[in-house]
Amino acid sequence: MARLYYLDSFRTAFDSSVADVADGWVILEESAFYPESGGQPADFGKLSGLAVTDVQELADGRIGHKVDGALEQGARVTGSIDWDRRFDHMQQHTGQHLLSAVFEELFQIPTLSFHMGAAVSTIDLDVASLTGAQLEQAEQRANRVVFENRAVTVSFEDAATATGLRKASERTGELRIVTITDVDRSACGGTHVRATGEIGPILLRRTEKIRNATRLEFVCGGRAVRRARMDYDALSLVARTYSSGVDEVAAVAVAQAERLQESEKARKKIAQELATLQGRAMYEAAAASSDGLRRYLHRGAVTDEVRAQAQAFVAGAKAVFVALSTDSVLIAASKNAGVNAGAVVKSVATRGGGSSQMGQGSIADAAAAEERIRTELQWPKESI
Repeated sequence: MARLYYLDSFRTAFDSSVADVADGWVILEESAFYPESGGQPADFGKLSGLAVTDVQELADGRIGHKVDGALEQGARVTGSIDWDRRFDHMQQHTGQHLLSAVFEELFQIPTLSFHMGAAVSTIDLDVASLTGAQLEQAEQRANRVVFENRAVTVSFEDAATATGLRKASERTGELRIVTITDVDRSACGGTHVRATGEIGPILLRRTEKIRNATRLEFVCGGRAVRRARMDYDALSLVARTYSSGVDEVAAVAVAQAERLQESEKARKKIAQELATLQGRAMYEAAAASSDGLRRYLHRGAVTDEVRAQAQAFVAGAKAVFVALSTDSVLIAASKNAGVNAGAVVKSVATRGGGSSQMGQGSIADAAAAEERIRTELQWPKESI
């Protein structure tokens, strides 16, 4: 079947006949719909008013259209392409060709794969990492080519004689080659713009390490403009919050974060000191049992403050501190208490342990753990 987008990516309407209907797929004599392939999503649109929700290349090489409705073999149909979606994909795909060529040109870094998402696109580059300077240089170079509005052309050449390809093709026979003048030649079946100016601005975003490669996120054209607007709106909101200008907000936010860190350190220090005082007060208020031990039970989460209370409590002679929540336990004991805190924790916890003076672990049954602790520590029932 004829693939009309091969020769004219800007074609948005066509007439054709239904050649076949197989397994829910409508196959046309010729089609301008691009099937999902090579990292580029499928075109959407309509066939005689019926929504086209998916387009795939079938196992036999024909293009199948998933249509929201019934079409019969032999019927004449009018196809229309969702242009906004098509042009967005054209901007991203030609932008990817340009970026891949730029990374080869500047740093001899080849592209391993390409994926176009609904909001962002990515290329996986054959390099362990990229520096900020490399990203800035590549972005500037790519946009300079955009501004030069170089021609983007499509040609058909024999694979045996085609030269100058950025990446060698494993295909035989005729190749469809997309060329960006004096920048890139690549075998590709996708839809592309006619000149680099139609790509629009190119914005490089975050990178992510993927095994031994680097995944680079980017947006082109309308996506780049929308992303820039969203970024500016977010920065403006933060700037208003800090009563600063947009250009100064990064420095203000960093300074504020540093102040918050210092404040949090001070708060934690004060909380620890308070917890230590509370632990000492708990020890003084606790009455010794007949065995001479002072015991204290805390019911609730085992926090840093509770640990500090426990340490302060058992700093006194012959003392045992137990903290028990629904899923964790902490036991602390003074050196002369005659209790191995870590061993008791191991006996009641599903996971955990510790030293003779302090242990902590996870528990599955709080009631059973409490009963076991009472028995192990000979804790008077009325006090636990």
